[in-house]
Amino acid sequence: MLYHLFDYLSEFNIPGARLFEYLTFRSGMALILSIFIATVIGRRIIDRLQLMQVGEIVRNLGLEGQMSKTGTPTMGGVIIIISIIVPCLLLGDFTNVYMLLMIVATLLFGLLGFLDDYMKLAKHNKDGLKGKFKIVGQVGVGLIVGLTMYFSPDIVVRENIERDVNHGEDVEVVYKSVDEKAPITTIPFVKGNNMNYAWFTQWMGDYAEAGGWILFVLVTIFVVAAVSNGANLTDGLDGLATGTSAIIGVALAIMCYLGGNIIYSSYLNIMYIPGSGELMVYASAFIGALVGFLWYNAYPAQVFMGDTGSLTLGGIIAVFSILIRKELLIPVLCGIFLVENLSVILQTAYFKYTKRKTGTGRRIFKMAPLHHHFQKQGVDDGGVVWNHPKNAVPESKITVRFWIIGIFLAILTFITLKIR
Repeated sequence: MLYHLFDYLSEFNIPGARLFEYLTFRSGMALILSIFIATVIGRRIIDRLQLMQVGEIVRNLGLEGQMSKTGTPTMGGVIIIISIIVPCLLLGDFTNVYMLLMIVATLLFGLLGFLDDYMKLAKHNKDGLKGKFKIVGQVGVGLIVGLTMYFSPDIVVRENIERDVNHGEDVEVVYKSVDEKAPITTIPFVKGNNMNYAWFTQWMGDYAEAGGWILFVLVTIFVVAAVSNGANLTDGLDGLATGTSAIIGVALAIMCYLGGNIIYSSYLNIMYIPGSGELMVYASAFIGALVGFLWYNAYPAQVFMGDTGSLTLGGIIAVFSILIRKELLIPVLCGIFLVENLSVILQTAYFKYTKRKTGTGRRIFKMAPLHHHFQKQGVDDGGVVWNHPKNAVPESKITVRFWIIGIFLAILTFITLKIR
């Protein structure tokens, strides 16, 4: 709103009105405003949740300090969502399709997570929303994003091309003369860092491009569901999902800024995505909301985000990555989410396999998701393949170590783009 208001006022040469034309100014303001909302207004929301007795129901799983969390206010993801949406409404350009898509995705994932938390608390259903309904919601959001990117004329790319100069002694990066509508994405370890999904549908002849878009939509759906579930599983320790998501958010914000600026894109030899720079405002609000929420969510947590927050965080990260054409970097950048997902899949599969073969189920980890493995005391009954460390690691130490790994993975993500 303020962006459009000052854009109008700038026509009358009002001093300071043109500040809102600068993306860096609006991004900085979004960061500050989101932190303010999360810390100041967030306190009131927490107090309100306490009055409503919206407390976490904790099952005794034998984890150190676990039962002390009983009754801690949950559904704090509302704080994160409000702290993102309000700065974007005030400072964002709502003629920009990328901003609109992020706002819609945020609200839809927030609604899905809220329904899950509501089922757990109001209906006293520990499993919350049935898994099939979660999947339907995630697939629905992925479908909306994928199809919008296909049909919207404003979502285009300008592919970078390397041109030899001085008889091959130097390389100059140039861009195609016009924007193109194509299912192109970023992939590491190859020349130009670009991959067209239509390469895999060449067998379709004249319909190869359409086939590439169909493949892109399917990948979008898978990425949205996988990352959303990964963030949901990671939300098990105080500040773990919040801090990890903030680190990923910073990395995505940098990629967004570079990919949305044709000068920096050319210098780094990466794809230029016209209009995507507006997402810097959203990314700044996202980072600020998480930093502000961490004020209350850091160990010992005064509030939990619940599925309202964790499903939304994963969905935001997935959709943002897809919009800036970096979805294939997610296995590295969101490596913690990936490992948390895999630990649950492997644990379940191995237990079922050994129970079918021997009659007694064995486990790979002491407990899954992976962060609980380190939190749980070791056992000596031979039922666990990886039984180290023997002693439980303090929760705060596990969280910080995962943050450090997250920072390493973010750096590694940028490094992969320079290895060709």
